Amino acid sequence: MEVEVKLRLPNSESHQALSSVLSKFLVKTHFQHNIFFDGANSELSAKRAVLRLRFYGEDPQTAERCVLSLKAKAVLVNGVSRVEEDEEEFDPFLGREIWANPNLIGSTKSRLLNRVRQEFKVEEEIGYVCLGGFKNVRGVYDWKGLKLEVDETLFEFGTLYEIECESGEPEKAKEIIEEALKENGIPYSCSKMSKFAIFRSRELPL
Repeated sequence: MEVEVKLRLPNSESHQALSSVLSKFLVKTHFQHNIFFDGANSELSAKRAVLRLRFYGEDPQTAERCVLSLKAKAVLVNGVSRVEEDEEEFDPFLGREIWANPNLIGSTKSRLLNRVRQEFKVEEEIGYVCLGGFKNVRGVYDWKGLKLEVDETLFEFGTLYEIECESGEPEKAKEIIEEALKENGIPYSCSKMSKFAIFRSRELPL
């Protein structure tokens, strides 16, 4: 179970303001390309599951790292997200091949893909589809004992700004983050939708 605080920043100005406040705590910046898949008959989404390939690097065609993820049964309430998650490191070359031909999901050797085949029983003659995806620029900060991830997510229809913080004590972490935002006059709100849900809706939430 992945448990995260998720707070939305309203615009690029608030994102820049927070980045400036946290600048001395910056550990790294990730360029992430997220690509999603489903069965042609929506077998995964029908069970509230999401299969994602994430490429790390400015160009996914030359990325040297790729992570395969299966997430399911996500719940997001009052800025705290809880979701079942399974991940594995994945060969970037194979990841790019699957991106080009999603039906390779049905035959590629992988612990996680084998789980997908067993649990969701996508019909081989119908196969899998690529849903598309989006780019994310993530600043990672080591701050007050928390690992903050400040995202600039670029969809075709707009840009989302968000803070994420994985924690075993999410309510406490949320309180610490909110206090800092208020002290620095940075507006925010609790996130109400996952990035994937926003991507599928093709509209930024109000």
